[in-house]
Amino acid sequence: MFNELLSAFLLTFAGLFPIVNPIEAAPFFYGMTASLSSQERNVMARKVAINGFALLLGSMVLGPYLLEFFGIRLPVVRIAGGFVVTALGWKLLTQEDFSDHTDTADIPGRARRKLGSFYPLTMPLTVGPGSMSVAITIGSRKTPGIPPVSEIASHATGAFLGIIAIGVSIYLAYRFAASMARLLGETGLEVLVRLSAFILMCIGIEIIWNGWTSLNALH
Repeated sequence: MFNELLSAFLLTFAGLFPIVNPIEAAPFFYGMTASLSSQERNVMARKVAINGFALLLGSMVLGPYLLEFFGIRLPVVRIAGGFVVTALGWKLLTQEDFSDHTDTADIPGRARRKLGSFYPLTMPLTVGPGSMSVAITIGSRKTPGIPPVSEIASHATGAFLGIIAIGVSIYLAYRFAASMARLLGETGLEVLVRLSAFILMCIGIEIIWNGWTSLNALH
């Protein structure tokens, strides 16, 4: 039971962290909230973390079943999502500037001046389409057949804790955005992004394999 919980936690956290990447988004957050006081910025960081948690949890829980409602089987979702995750990891690994925050510079000036905890700070700055697609893919990753109730509970608990950890990382990165930028520097940030990208590629390939195995089991 503990192994299943830990596995689900690590899969969720390692799959989402490279795309959400709050460490990379922290300088953008700091720049967009520069006019706020330190206390107001801390409150905003907490709101963004809660909003991001809710978006990812909703995508993970409801996303796969909405697709299935429209006639798309879950193994197909896993395979397609696995390709998306692998592609995102490859782009993170090989391109100079790629993440779920690529379009941050395109946020209209009016939106920058009138900041909201949901738009644009949560979406698209923190949780964008890439993050949500990864969450849907992880949510669709189920064991073939009917697993024991204890296994389902352990997997769900681990995934839930993984999303909580992502929310906490968002809050901490935004809360200490100014200090983090000085501490890591450009080289440290580069190393962290590339390492996370490789892990993300491995997770994507593993999800594709699970989806293919489940699809074959249906025939």
